[in-house]
Formats: sequence, structure tokens, C-alpha cells
Amino acid sequence: MATSADSVYAEIVTEEMATSAAARGTGIARRSPEYVAKKMEEGKAIIALTPQNDWVGFCYIETWSHGEYVANSGLIVAQPYRKSGVARAIKRKIFELSREKYPQAKIFGLTTGLAVMKINSELGYEPVTYSELTQDEAFWAGCKSCVNYEILMSKDRKNCMCTAMLYDPADHYEPEETKRFFEENKKGLERLVRFKEWKLLRPFMKKSSGGKSIGFLHHLFNR
Repeated sequence: MATSADSVYAEIVTEEMATSAAARGTGIARRSPEYVAKKMEEGKAIIALTPQNDWVGFCYIETWSHGEYVANSGLIVAQPYRKSGVARAIKRKIFELSREKYPQAKIFGLTTGLAVMKINSELGYEPVTYSELTQDEAFWAGCKSCVNYEILMSKDRKNCMCTAMLYDPADHYEPEETKRFFEENKKGLERLVRFKEWKLLRPFMKKSSGGKSIGFLHHLFNR
């Protein structure tokens, strides 16, 4: 997690964001070095550095609609470290930080990058329509710096060149939650399964109580 000490990287991070967006021919909400530095100071960012303190990658958290929605924004990796797995590691860390800080929030993103879509899918995001995203005007105002902004507005913000993806915690269970559920309900689930099996085989069990196979079934379901 980035801290105030990492604010020295804020300028190079924002420069790389702008350069990368221009190279892709798409736009992102432009952020100033001061804005990015504030995210670091608030503990709402993830930064990757080498042991020599060279900057490698970055991503930060934004909240919308009074904390109902969270966006992991500004994911960027320095050119020499791309295609090395750094982006996936940062994305996972910022996702975990978002879940920790805003456990009830819906986490969403807009992207044109196939690599980011794949990472999002691995984390549990699902493609959604724009109507399922935050309708906070401040968020959509950030799209003004994108070259596709006119397309977005001409379609009444219903769709654009970006794919919308959303992680809704209400639709997911954490691994520990699932494990705990099965531990707490193990006996009850076993009884339910055994009852259904017994109900299914009961007609056959009634036909002959003397056969070996029938005797085995009685033993199996009455032990």
C-alpha cells in the first residue's frame, strides 16, 4: 500500500498515465500529481517498486455515490515491466484493499483493454450495462478527456467503446464464508442427501426384505 513517502513518484506516474492513454488512442480521467499524491497519503493506492526504489506500477481507489461504488482507477505499469505479471499483481492488491476498506461497495471499471478484462474476470467481475454503474455526475465528467466522449454522450451514456465490468459483493461469497457454511451445516446436508437417496430407493427396499442387496441398503440407510 502506498504511503505519503511515495508521493515523490506522483509526477512520473501521472505522466506515464497520459503517455499510455495517448498511445492507445483512448482517454482516461486526467489526474494531477497532487491528486495522486493525496491518494497515497490516504492509503488508497497500491504502488510497486524495485528493491532499488525504481517505480514499476500503480493503481488507486476512487469512491462514488457516497461509497456505494468503488473504482480501481489509473492502473499503469512502467514500460520496461509490462507483460511481466505486475499489472495482475497490482490489480489483485488494489481489489483486496478495496474490499477491506469498502466491504459493501460495488467495485466497477470501464476498460478497452483485453488484458484488464481478463484480470477483472479472474477477480469475479462480470460484464454489465452502463446503467448498472454509478450515475454520479462527477464520475462521468471524468470521461470528458477521452477521445470517445462524444460517442458516449451521443448514446445517452448507455454504452461506448469501453466495456463495463462490475463486482457486486451481494452476488459473491468469500472462500472463508463458503467453508464456514459447509462446516456448520455438514450434518444437516448429509441428512438431507441421505433422505433423498432413501426416498428414491424405498420402493425397491419394500419389494424384498430377504435379498442380500436389499439387506445392504437397509444397513446403509439405517446406520
